[in-house]
Amino acid sequence: MHDRQNLRFCTSSDGVRLAYATTGSGPPLVKAANWLSHLEFDWRSPIWRHWIEGLSRRHTYIRYDTRGCGLSDRDPPEISFESWVHDLEAVVDATKLDRFPLLGISQGGAIAVAYAVRHPERVSHLVLYGAFARGRLKRGSGQDGIDETLLMCKLFELGWGTDNRSFRQVFANQFLPGGSLELIEAYDELQRQSATASDAVRVLQASSQLDVTALAPQISCPTLVMHARDDARVPFEEGRLFASLIPGARFVPLESRNHILLESEPAWPRFLEEVDAFLSGGSAPGAFAELTSRERQLLEFLARGLDNHQIAAHLELSEKTVRNMVSSILAKLELESRSAAIVRARLAGFGTGATTS
Repeated sequence: MHDRQNLRFCTSSDGVRLAYATTGSGPPLVKAANWLSHLEFDWRSPIWRHWIEGLSRRHTYIRYDTRGCGLSDRDPPEISFESWVHDLEAVVDATKLDRFPLLGISQGGAIAVAYAVRHPERVSHLVLYGAFARGRLKRGSGQDGIDETLLMCKLFELGWGTDNRSFRQVFANQFLPGGSLELIEAYDELQRQSATASDAVRVLQASSQLDVTALAPQISCPTLVMHARDDARVPFEEGRLFASLIPGARFVPLESRNHILLESEPAWPRFLEEVDAFLSGGSAPGAFAELTSRERQLLEFLARGLDNHQIAAHLELSEKTVRNMVSSILAKLELESRSAAIVRARLAGFGTGATTS
């Protein structure tokens, strides 16, 4: 268990100050902001604490409060999808990361996709959970979708800052239908701490109109999409659609009703196992780190589909040397075939044309 987090601030392109936090150690893992968040409150909250601990076990986990939320500037001049992407850019630049896996939860999935399309050289892997490519008003639901969005906005306006929790708990029950009364109350408090009613309405309005269906097919990095089968907030079909739009994306249904997975349910360790396997390329931890720089070069060409003759020409080696190196790579990665090595290499970010050394 990590006993502290490091809090820092950076400035987005329009001058809005953003708070971000790092926990854990090891290779980076960046999370695009999702609503709602409060870096300090999340750290103590039973809603998000296990997420922070679980994702910090093997990584330097980086997360931030979106504009209008948590420790970031409240009542910013703009809350829009474009501003959210700029905020992620600002946090990544502040942490001086070159290449990293990116996690998008809920509305953070669309932000992560937009960032990965704009900066393909920086995103090695993309992990989406409970994400949607289309906001509520972009799903073809007509007047019903409009009415629902207007109703939620009115509930926020009427009850967000009051002592009457019944208004906020409508939203909390959509996120955590399987949660105990204690967890529902904790989520209600998270909402109250995270944002004002006016900022909450602005965030909801912006998220309901986002649409990255045209961007998703442009993703070039390995992608893992997970979604709770009975998600009460974002329909399972939206997760399946997102996965179908991204070339080669792997889709993993999780058995849960909760939009935010609870520590006590079986879907939570399954989520962590899938993320760990995906980010490690499915090999033993650190296996790729055991490869020499020359072997990593060869693996890059292998992942691009080149044969031994072509690889030998690129690396100015004999074909026999290439065959021996391939055998060495298979042994280090504990794989039995060339095709298996290609699959693992692509999952680890090789073959995208980016530098992997």
